[in-house]
Order: sequence, then structure tokens, then C-alpha cells
Amino acid sequence: MKPHSQSPSLLFVCLGNICRSPLAEGAFRSEAERLGVEVMLDSAGIGGWHIGEPPDVRAQAVALKHGVEIGGLRGRQIAPRDFLEFDRIFAMDHENIRDLKALRPGNATARLSLLMDCVPGKEGRVIPDPYYGGPREFEQTWQAVSEAARCWFTSRG
Repeated sequence: MKPHSQSPSLLFVCLGNICRSPLAEGAFRSEAERLGVEVMLDSAGIGGWHIGEPPDVRAQAVALKHGVEIGGLRGRQIAPRDFLEFDRIFAMDHENIRDLKALRPGNATARLSLLMDCVPGKEGRVIPDPYYGGPREFEQTWQAVSEAARCWFTSRG
């Protein structure tokens, strides 16, 4: 189990861990660096299709356009230990959160929620998967995860 420290630990989860969750990790890392806040961040996928792969090139491109490098991240699948090692696990959509609840072990300590629950007035909203879209959809995803990052660090919630 994760020893409790002053630094919060956040895990971002989407379906395959190549689009939304690495973008969220990158946006939160950028905001933490901007604010000088120490936080443990990671991302994972519900499925294991992209284990060891870098984020989608379109996700990398949109992050880089905003000054954030995510090309060094590698896909991984959520594991039971994640529910103990992280304080918060943020899902990108309702299917992800449903799957996380089904995978959550009985002794889990992580709090589960949708990422957009961090944004006042946007609670319950999802971050659509941009995988089958183009640059516009990836930009919309970047804007959403960046807004969530700004709001989370403002409220620390």
C-alpha cells in the first residue's frame, strides 16, 4: 500500500492508454510544473492492446503544440495495485468508470471519479475518445484535460 505523503497521486484511465489518458497525464504534469507542485502522476488503459506503446502520434502532436512532451510515456494496463497506490483514479468516460468499479478490489483506497467532475458545471460529462477523429478532436481533448488540470489544482479536489 502507498504510504501517505503530502504529494497527491493521480492516475488517469481511458480505454487503451494512447489518447485521452496520456494527454491528461501530460496536461496535469505541465500544470504541476507551472505551479511548482509535487504530485505523482501516471496513466493506464482498461485494455492491454497498447502495452509498451507510445501515445498515438496525434496525441503527441497536440501535446507538443502546447509545449508538452508525452512521447516518452508508454501504454500500460490498469492493475489491482493501482487502486491502493493512487489517491485518485480519474476515468475519461462512463464506460471506463463502470469498468474500473468492476475491477476495483475490495480493499481499494483510491477514490474513483470522472475527470470532468473536477470542472465546476461540467460534472458527469465525459471526454470523448478522439481516436477515430482528426486534429480537431485531439485539440478538443487537450482543451478538456487542460481545463480539468487547472480546476483540479485550483481546488485540489
